[in-house]
Parts: sequence; C-alpha cells; structure tokens
Amino acid sequence: MPTEQSRSHPDDSPHSDGTPRLGDSVPDETTSAFQAATGRDLETDSGKPRYLEYQRELIRPHCGRTVLEVGAGLGEFASGFTGFDRYVVTDVDSGAVRKLKERFHDRSEVEVQQFDIDGGTTLAQPVETLVAINVLEHIEDDIGALRQLAESLTPRGNIVLFVPGYQQLYGEFDRKVGHFRRYTPTTVAATAREAGLVVETSKPVNFLGAFAWWAAVRKGGTTAPNPRLVSIYDRFVVPVTRAIEKTLPVPFGQSVLCVARKP
Repeated sequence: MPTEQSRSHPDDSPHSDGTPRLGDSVPDETTSAFQAATGRDLETDSGKPRYLEYQRELIRPHCGRTVLEVGAGLGEFASGFTGFDRYVVTDVDSGAVRKLKERFHDRSEVEVQQFDIDGGTTLAQPVETLVAINVLEHIEDDIGALRQLAESLTPRGNIVLFVPGYQQLYGEFDRKVGHFRRYTPTTVAATAREAGLVVETSKPVNFLGAFAWWAAVRKGGTTAPNPRLVSIYDRFVVPVTRAIEKTLPVPFGQSVLCVARKP
C-alpha cells in the first residue's frame, strides 16, 4: 500500500461545491507546499524502493532521451531513473527544490528547476517526454494543465501520467492532501484528449494496491498510510503485483498509467 506522494496546488480558497482544495490540509502558514501535498516533511524518505522500481519499470518504455519530471518532490523516483541525455527535475516547492539540488549535484545530466504549472512555467528548451507522477489530481483545471505542460514538449513528444485510480478509493487521505479527484483509464484519457493530446495507452496499475488502499485508507478511515504497513507492502506485495501485471491485464488498480502524445 504505497503512499501517493504528490505535488502541491497553490490555491487554498474554498471551492463552492465542496470539492477539497489543498488548503483544507494546511494547518498553519509554516506548512510547506510539499508537506501539505504529501503529508511528509522534507527530511523524510518514502521507504518504498520496490514500488519505485515498479513505477520506473512501467514508465521507462515510454520515455525519450530527454525528460522533464514535474512534481519531483525529494527526487526518490528520479534517483534511480538514469541513462538519459538530459533529465530536468522540478517542483513548485522551494524547499523541495533545494533538496533536489543537493541530491543530484553529482549527476551531470540532471537539471533542477522550480516549476509552477499553474503559473505558466515552460522549459526554454523542450524535452521529448514529460513525467507527472501523482500531480494531475491536485489541479482543478486538469485539461488546462495538460495543455500548459505540452508547451514544454517537442513535436510528437509524450506525457506520461501516473495518477490515483478510481473514485471509489477516494478517502480522508485524498481530501487531506488536496486531491480533486481520482481517475479511471477512461476519464484520464478523456482529459488528455480534451487537452489536444493523442492517447497511446491508458490502463489500471497496482492491482493489489487497490485492495490494501481501500482497507486501510478508505474503509479504515485513516488520514495517512501507516509507514510500517507501507514497508511490509513494498517488501512482500509489490513483487506479486508486478508478476501478475506482467502476465494478465488487470481490471482496476490503485493507480492509472496514461501515455499521451503531442500531435
């Protein structure tokens, strides 16, 4: 049952229909965007190495030689994602950006930037692939965000989206960290098409994680996954999930992987 660490959304004003904004989870003005969006502080590692490798295995086949990762947080995913000509790691949180610079100071292919999707940030030198892991669900105008992100891609470049899956799994933790929604393969694909992208694949992933998430976070009502249980899940369940998904298509999952190409 991995945590769904995510980027922050800067807008904390109340939403008229009751949909949660990130501000619902901000206890005081000293809470950073990173803390509010992930429930973690800047000194905390995610503690899920097998799950991170599972994510890399899913995402790598869709990447070109140059990559932009938005909402990179502390860089746990990027730290083991190597072999590229250029890798731009970014976050909206200035504290996270400082940590990223420390973490990747010895990797010559890595650039670190502060990047605000809502603020209209684009790369001066576009990349072939943009990776957004647990980012899109934080943004109310997800269609507009994808249009903006596509501006940082080369022609026929692609966006790889990894998003929380299935509204039935929406619970207190989602509300706490400012998720506007969870997606199905159909809804995230429709969002990408509305943004003018060509969808190449959209599928559920982390099949067994859906059951663990429902039991612990949705049904159990907890506001955050238990770190000890996350570690147990990472060690024993993730390898089984990987084996199942290499053999069989799965009907649902804790997350959805969508790959969409810029025309």
